Amino acid sequence: MVDFQLRSWKIEDAESVARAADNPKIAKNLRNVFPSPYSLEDAIWFIRDCISHEEETGEKRQLTYAIVVDKQAVGSIGVFVKEDVYEKSGELGYWLSEEYWGRGIMTRVIERICREAFTAFDIVRIYAEPFAHNAGSRRALEKAGFTYEGTMRNGVYKNGQVYSYCMYSILREEVHIS
Repeated sequence: MVDFQLRSWKIEDAESVARAADNPKIAKNLRNVFPSPYSLEDAIWFIRDCISHEEETGEKRQLTYAIVVDKQAVGSIGVFVKEDVYEKSGELGYWLSEEYWGRGIMTRVIERICREAFTAFDIVRIYAEPFAHNAGSRRALEKAGFTYEGTMRNGVYKNGQVYSYCMYSILREEVHIS
């Protein structure tokens, strides 16, 4: 089992993030805001955005962490509290370097950030929306205790193609908070 650390972002992570994220296999499973190719400038912008978000708003509405293996940032995970009628929900987003896929890291990272998010925020639900064809992401969510709620048929448009995505969620009472 690979050891990892979740920690706050540092601008010094930019080079390792750019190396890890510059992979079309990662980008194809994420929203269009995730660039491909992924440059050093993209990594710097992303890290600065994560660091400054709380400072700008004065209100903590997200948790964002670097996933670190062997002192290198090799992925990202975040929970983002929603607004309006969705204010009791948080959206989970994440990615991991292909080098570490299938090693159980993401399941453990998801479990950890969900416990922290339910402690930090007045939310009752955390949800994720992986593309239907992303079996690895769906499996990590299921192993972390998320419930499959359904498939949104032809719900996203990515790289000139229409795809379906899935809705997964976990509720506060389903997470053991120590």
